[in-house]
Amino acid sequence: MTPGRTPLLALRQISKSFGAVEALVGVDLEVHGHQVVALVGDNGAGKSTLAKVIAGVLQPDSGLIELDGAPVTIPSASAATRMGVASVFQDLALCENLDVTANVFLGQEVRGRLGMLHDGEMETETRALLRHLTVRIPSVRTPLRNLSGGQRQAVAIARTLIGNPRIVVLDEPTAALSVAQTAEVLTHIERLRELGLGVILISHNLNDVRAVSDRIEVLRHGRNNGSFPGDASHEAILAAITGAGSPSL
Repeated sequence: MTPGRTPLLALRQISKSFGAVEALVGVDLEVHGHQVVALVGDNGAGKSTLAKVIAGVLQPDSGLIELDGAPVTIPSASAATRMGVASVFQDLALCENLDVTANVFLGQEVRGRLGMLHDGEMETETRALLRHLTVRIPSVRTPLRNLSGGQRQAVAIARTLIGNPRIVVLDEPTAALSVAQTAEVLTHIERLRELGLGVILISHNLNDVRAVSDRIEVLRHGRNNGSFPGDASHEAILAAITGAGSPSL
């Protein structure tokens, strides 16, 4: 927490069950602008469930969500987008046969009064977004299938910026990437922080987490089990993940 500052996003005592399975139990989380908060934990810890609650994909059974200190309900993914919350999940939801510009504006195409696509305007905006993220690709007209895994992840991140979000949730953005591609994506995450956004980074890779995070929150069995600064030791974080250590630093 950051005393004296109102967080962009605050989750208070969020709980979510699926039948008899308690996926989240009284979870708290705060995210400020210019901050990367990592969410870590073992499989089944509740990370993805919490991300989907923030993204409006799932509704909590109880608890409070606040944006800029005001209580809100996020009833759907589209509502989350309108509220300034953008998400990139592991499947990326991109189309291999379309070019970079078409993917960035997928479902959000700019059209004139007669329904004609404003291709030039979308290309210009795509270049600007990629430039903000310091992304290098051959062309905004390059088909997605011709890009590397890291470049595809960058396109997915750029797509979230279309709606001028304040909070971006990234679910395992470096999974299955090479070392070089991972380094590129981590640079893009740092750039999001520099742009003033609050970033929630979900990852199993503690090296990636410790490289870019300002704070690391551990979930275990759907509950908060530790809050650490980004430079905390690998051993301390792992102990909280496995339940071998104290639930707080």
